[in-house]
Amino acid sequence: MQVEERLKELGITLGPPPTPGGNYVRYVQVGNLLFLSGTTPRHDGEQLFRGKVGRELTLEQGYQAARICTLNHLRMLKAALGDLDRVERIVRVTGYVNCTPEFTQHPKVINGASDLLVEVFGERGRHVRTALGISGLANDAPVETEMIVQVREAAPAEGKGPDPGIYL
Repeated sequence: MQVEERLKELGITLGPPPTPGGNYVRYVQVGNLLFLSGTTPRHDGEQLFRGKVGRELTLEQGYQAARICTLNHLRMLKAALGDLDRVERIVRVTGYVNCTPEFTQHPKVINGASDLLVEVFGERGRHVRTALGISGLANDAPVETEMIVQVREAAPAEGKGPDPGIYL
């Protein structure tokens, strides 16, 4: 099944990717690896969740925030590749959870990202992962994730290509 069809089945529509919030790019491609910048649970320029997991937010809200981060990564992938079927494999996800010192369920929060990747890509979505608890994130975001993705070569295309980025 094609990824775009799977997204429709899941009721997911991908809009434009988030705009970088500083002096960096959304992604850098080196060979067949695409490194995606970290993203927080923002949509249409609005931070959807704020605060620490374990204090202002529950584990379940943290899980949802991680899913939104992954939706932003899917938007980045679509902009970078033009076709999500070019994703060979999700290689690595790193998740940062803004939480209280007592909160120890970081992996369960970042499952929000991992679960969505497997729902969308199937076995190609299974990846290695690190889930870290930290004392704070920009704009009081509860979660930030970053990804490394293995991609297939693009077929020659005419007309408008994928989003401009950094290719090495």
